[in-house]
Amino acid sequence: MTDGSFDELLAFVEDELAFATSHYNDSYLDRRISSRMRRTQNETYAAYFDYLRADADEQTALLEAMSINVTGFFRNPEVWTGIREVLRSLTATNETVRVWSAACADGREPYSVAMLAHDDPDIDESAVQIHGTDISEPALETARGGVYEEPRTVDLTDQLEFLDDYTAYVERDGRTYRIKRQIVRSVAFERHDLINDEPKTGFDLVICRNLFIYIDNEYKQPMLRTIARSLRQRGYLVIGKAETIPPALKSAFTVRDTHLRIYRREAKETNSLTREQSGSNS
Repeated sequence: MTDGSFDELLAFVEDELAFATSHYNDSYLDRRISSRMRRTQNETYAAYFDYLRADADEQTALLEAMSINVTGFFRNPEVWTGIREVLRSLTATNETVRVWSAACADGREPYSVAMLAHDDPDIDESAVQIHGTDISEPALETARGGVYEEPRTVDLTDQLEFLDDYTAYVERDGRTYRIKRQIVRSVAFERHDLINDEPKTGFDLVICRNLFIYIDNEYKQPMLRTIARSLRQRGYLVIGKAETIPPALKSAFTVRDTHLRIYRREAKETNSLTREQSGSNS
């Protein structure tokens, strides 16, 4: 990154391809771009930039590479023990419990929520409505299909053994894992961009894990404000174990579990968040 070619490339991706590169760490973007450079046998940013502008398929491939798609079933099992307790508490006191898995990649996280809700006798699965969103249409297409191929470096069976008997919800054929229809039907997927799109409303639990570690600090706050405004009063937020709530937003949440990064939305902050959002839009 000694010349301006890298910056020009990022400006093209942001302005022409509508991907908000300015919100992400340069080191993260460089890793993703360098990977595409190797795939396309371009040795410099300038050469790759020329290639990118001339090839619509490569533009699609780069956007897909930049989408954060590291995921797994029941990733960090101890966190899922905490999510289990949250769902038990919510379904015990609410007729409907709305869950948003934000930046859900190919859908394994929201399907994990659905399987957990069906598997735990202390969770009323009929009350749980699950919504999964991501910015990547190819990832969402995989999510809606609910079929996953096991790579040789990952054991999906190990991930699914968080459940007593995952075969009640997943059919396995060799290295192919197919989510059963009762689980697929319980999750709705749609595209949503936490950076640019409006907040959602009325969620009791938002799970957004391991996204903010890739985001520049100045953009974490507005993204978390979007999530906060999407939560009902006293709703829950789960973020990644290596992530923190920015100081300016700590008054919007109380800590439910510091170790597991589970927070609860403070009712008293509703009006101030609304005023801040209105000010930022004026």
